[in-house]
Amino acid sequence: MESSVRVPAVRASSSRPREYVTNWVGLIWEFLACEKLTQGNKGRQLHFESQRLSISSSATPLIFGDKIERAMTPAQTALPSPAARLKALLARDTILIMPGCHDAMSARLIEAAGFEIAFMSGFAVSADRLGMPDTGLISYAELADQGQNICRAVSIPLIGDGDTGFGSAQNIKRTVQGYAHAGFAAIMLEDQIAPKRCGHTEGKSVVGRDEALTRVRAAVDARNAGTEILIMARTDARAILGLDEAIARCQAFRALGADITFLEAPVSEEEMRRYCLEVDGPKMANLIEGGKTPLLSPSRLQQIGYSIAVYPLTLLNVSIAAMRSALASLKRGETPASLMNFEELKQAVGFPEYYAEEARYRSL
Repeated sequence: MESSVRVPAVRASSSRPREYVTNWVGLIWEFLACEKLTQGNKGRQLHFESQRLSISSSATPLIFGDKIERAMTPAQTALPSPAARLKALLARDTILIMPGCHDAMSARLIEAAGFEIAFMSGFAVSADRLGMPDTGLISYAELADQGQNICRAVSIPLIGDGDTGFGSAQNIKRTVQGYAHAGFAAIMLEDQIAPKRCGHTEGKSVVGRDEALTRVRAAVDARNAGTEILIMARTDARAILGLDEAIARCQAFRALGADITFLEAPVSEEEMRRYCLEVDGPKMANLIEGGKTPLLSPSRLQQIGYSIAVYPLTLLNVSIAAMRSALASLKRGETPASLMNFEELKQAVGFPEYYAEEARYRSL
């Protein structure tokens, strides 16, 4: 979809110095350059209407071009940012069911199935990208790169796993900024000691409360300085220091300005209920098949007080099971039973949209 934006002719007026007009010209070019930078994130461009500058005189020479062609939406309206759309979803009365994705294809399937939100799981990305366990082996650069590909593939808001923030307070601020630039609506940061590991596995440990709060403070500072992203603050203290400390940390995270809290791995419905009663604001339940937390229904989670139910590993789990089954069939010399036909496969990966755009440009 394209339209033209007319940048009006700016003429030097005898009542205003040339420097005044030159400043306006510079601002217009900055505006156009900055908007072009936003084009990389699909569905997240900010579009603005140019306004006519009333500083011209018909008797003076033209110093700025009359027309610039560029791509914009027909309505020329600004789409809400990913963070703004996530805020709107959290403001509703219904719990958000959030499947986990590990690559662009799994994210596309989540959106195609009608879900309004998705989660980039560090566990799943480590498995998908490295073929390795979630034990702190994957780097910030690898997660940010994977996240950018995922965010560009869909239009729904995504929450990204930011692990421990990858270093000092300054590192954490950079991580928050990088995730926002990749297109995430929110970043999840935790209080484990690096190298961290999955919250439902053995051998994890957490930093002291002061350092945990420093991490959240740095993330909130990055957000408040203009980085448009929500902050989800996670604690793994339940398994090491007990439920009281985990709840106290979540309360402190909220006091610092965290948008969402996540108390990892409560082991009973009673613990989940207590967390929801004693900590305000949006809260997330982590539902791992075979994990430590009870797999309550979304309706029950909403009654307890949760805002988000995340299923971070379900798609990775069934993907591995399906691939193992297909490989076993191939090894026996058989065709796997659960194959899509080729037309369905092409549709799933986006060929119809590509062909439609190809035909559009061919007709110009």
